Amino acid sequence: MNLINDDMQQLLLRYCEPESELLQRIDRETNLKVLMPRMLSGHYQGRVLSMLSKMINPSRILEIGTFTGYATLCLAEGLTDQGRIYTLDINEELEEMVRGYFAESNYNDKIHYILGDATATIRTLNHETLDLVFIDADKKNNGNYYDLVFDSLRPGGLIIVDNVLWSGKVLDNNPDKDTKIINTFNDKIQADNRVEKLILPVRDGLFIIRKK
Repeated sequence: MNLINDDMQQLLLRYCEPESELLQRIDRETNLKVLMPRMLSGHYQGRVLSMLSKMINPSRILEIGTFTGYATLCLAEGLTDQGRIYTLDINEELEEMVRGYFAESNYNDKIHYILGDATATIRTLNHETLDLVFIDADKKNNGNYYDLVFDSLRPGGLIIVDNVLWSGKVLDNNPDKDTKIINTFNDKIQADNRVEKLILPVRDGLFIIRKK
């Protein structure tokens, strides 16, 4: 999923902030115990998410797709003192592991971990004004999630969407079904004049979208 070679990746890691011991353990145990561990954000992308969160100092974050909680904790690093992050997932099998990691962190009281269908849960949160949204779940619903959260996002707020370069497959002349879904979402954002946007070639591609 990395779009840069291993040597450059190691250099980037050398010049960014280190992982906490807890994040290191989440990474290690996810790779040892969980199917599809590549879904985890990892050190470098985690530091990017942390930096973006700290730059806007959000009061309310919504994360769609918790997995094992690595990105959740990175995003939580930027929360205000009274801030809150809602993180949504559908995988009940990981609940005990994820809640354990959150309980060990400094952010447990700020994390609201909600299991269930995200499209339904998002609608229950429309009373919140969101500062930052991170979308990293089932890719076929990226456009639906984007539309569901947009009105709740404050002007100047960020939506960050993961995996928008799809291991470089977005360049294929004859894209497969999954790649077409990614391309359709990317084209949707490119055409949306309500936002400013750019793609960072971080890991598998992060779309950074700022509401005007």
